[in-house]
Amino acid sequence: MTVLAAVDAFRRVSASEATLIDADVDAFRTAMRQLASGVCLVTHGVGGERAGMTATAVASLSLDPPTLIVCVNRAASTYAGLRPGAAFGVSVLGADHREFAERFAGRTGEEGAERFREGRWRIAPNGAPLLWDALAAFACEVDDVVERNTHAIVIGRVKHAAAASGGGALVYWRGGYDQLGWSDDELARATGLSPHGARR
Repeated sequence: MTVLAAVDAFRRVSASEATLIDADVDAFRTAMRQLASGVCLVTHGVGGERAGMTATAVASLSLDPPTLIVCVNRAASTYAGLRPGAAFGVSVLGADHREFAERFAGRTGEEGAERFREGRWRIAPNGAPLLWDALAAFACEVDDVVERNTHAIVIGRVKHAAAASGGGALVYWRGGYDQLGWSDDELARATGLSPHGARR
């Protein structure tokens, strides 16, 4: 048996060991942590009124017109500013943005505009604050809000978008942050090769 075949067999056996149980809060949370997600900042406001949060439940809803959705806890302070017609931004975080993810998740103690004290920020044409060096950025307008239980689905019409090149993405998996993908420089350092393939 080849190594790849052995790994595949192990994965099949491990997956078969999962037992279905009643989906209470803890069981649901544990199972959802197996779903690897991109990490984004959802931001809005101007100056001292700025607010933002870390979000992993962000997805494309429609290509025409460009529309995305963000799932937001209704108890989050950022939620109050996400009303129909309001401008907001979504910044997709890169692998080197872990500190932003921690800060906007409230794990470092800052609140409100204090969370914007570090980093380079730009203001989109609609007034939404966006992280300057994000992997991708979307300036949106709240089209609708659908409240369900503890959370709300915020539907955002995308007015402007930007995408960077290179660099790995920050992902959230099993309760922690990890990296997906590598920049040319990171690969070069790891392999001892130049970005063009020549050994240093």
